[in-house]
Amino acid sequence: MMRDIYQEPLVSRYTSRAMQELFSEKTKFTQWRRCWLALAEAQYELGLTDIIRPEMLDQMRANIDNIDYELAAAKEKEIRHDVMAHVYEFGTKCPLAEGIIHLGATSQFVVCNTDLILQKKAFALIRSALLQVISNLAEFAIKYKDLPTLGFTHYQPAQPTTVGKRNTLYIQDLIMDLEYLDLFLAQIKARGAKGTVGTQATFIELFKGDNQKVRDLDILVSQKLGFNDAFAVTGQTYPRKLDMKLAETLAGIGASAHKFAVDLRLLSNLKVQEEPFEKNQTGSSAMAYKRNPMRSERMTGLARKLMGLPADFAATFANQWFERTLDDSAIRRMDIPQAFLLSDAILKLYVNITAQMVVFPKQIERHLRMELPFMSTEKILMESVEKSKSRQEMHEIIKEHSLAAGKVVKEEGGDNDLLQRLADDNRIPFTMKEILVMVGDYTQFTGRASAQTTEYIEEIVTPLLSSRKDQMGVVDASLSV
Repeated sequence: MMRDIYQEPLVSRYTSRAMQELFSEKTKFTQWRRCWLALAEAQYELGLTDIIRPEMLDQMRANIDNIDYELAAAKEKEIRHDVMAHVYEFGTKCPLAEGIIHLGATSQFVVCNTDLILQKKAFALIRSALLQVISNLAEFAIKYKDLPTLGFTHYQPAQPTTVGKRNTLYIQDLIMDLEYLDLFLAQIKARGAKGTVGTQATFIELFKGDNQKVRDLDILVSQKLGFNDAFAVTGQTYPRKLDMKLAETLAGIGASAHKFAVDLRLLSNLKVQEEPFEKNQTGSSAMAYKRNPMRSERMTGLARKLMGLPADFAATFANQWFERTLDDSAIRRMDIPQAFLLSDAILKLYVNITAQMVVFPKQIERHLRMELPFMSTEKILMESVEKSKSRQEMHEIIKEHSLAAGKVVKEEGGDNDLLQRLADDNRIPFTMKEILVMVGDYTQFTGRASAQTTEYIEEIVTPLLSSRKDQMGVVDASLSV
């Protein structure tokens, strides 16, 4: 690392080597050469044999990875054009082919097709990590499907759920993200060989006005680059609307991760569930006892940045005047790699956290016991109706005592005496003993949470993961800092 100039934290601190390499100059520039080779091969195969010879193609193939980056950089500084600088540099390695490199193409032939190829590969890495998080959460949900815990609405104690059931909600969010990811991938096509403003005029000239040959060239080049199809029409670039959808897809993953991370931070404050905490980890420089949810906090911050990127992409798309303006170039150089690097960093954290989350059942039980009197009121209300009492009248009586008991807890720091208050009120048709029997087991308040968890994992999540085993790679979830 160079210590005397700014370093991008996404690279130096947070992201995987695989994603870093994918958006490296080496990957980009070697892919440019593969684009030039695919174009020359297709032109040769479609009849331009008087211009392109086999030995030219052989020389291009042999020098795909042989790049003099310093020479290309010096040439770009001279002519102020990155693509033409690399055309020149490639020509120095392939003197036989120097005259036919980039034949009939515009700069966006290599730039756009390369961008689309890298996006497909980057989404494959994102999908793999997404599936690993889903798998981790599914295992966790099944493990804790029967463990009751306080539910919250408005971040106020509500009816109990189970730890496992709560985590199915995070899984469901991620599966929606996975579906949007698949939908986006289905929309990625090659830019193909479309010419300067998308009219293929130069290729019509090369093929002496043969429209079918030019159409075949577009498809053949796209296939050689690994695409099944090409955009039917383009301006100078592939539609920047696609970039907007790319950002929205990745931002959706960021939002799902943000929701999970914030929830875990709140649970950490309650001391009922925590992210992993390393043996030698320091929570605070001043307060040695602290176990700060550092990973979840980092995930929140990274997700916040990712969720803000779609506005950039929307503005870029909306400002592409006619066939194209160059104001898309600088921002896309930053925003597209950043969107993927942010997603990579977030999912790396998500995998790491969900692999070893810690649950504290006794603390969960303590919170349940503290809120049990309030939670039990709905059951007392329903049982009272069974004894022919008016629901509305019972609701008012219970509300009266609930507010009074809450005042004791909040203003006086006393114990929750709601059940005793209800038992002492002769309008309530139950004794204290009957009330305790009625509400003593808090597991009865979780409804179908456990069954829902089992059904969801077995009927939806497990089949999904089984069908996508080929898309799940090994995810490096180790953290550098």
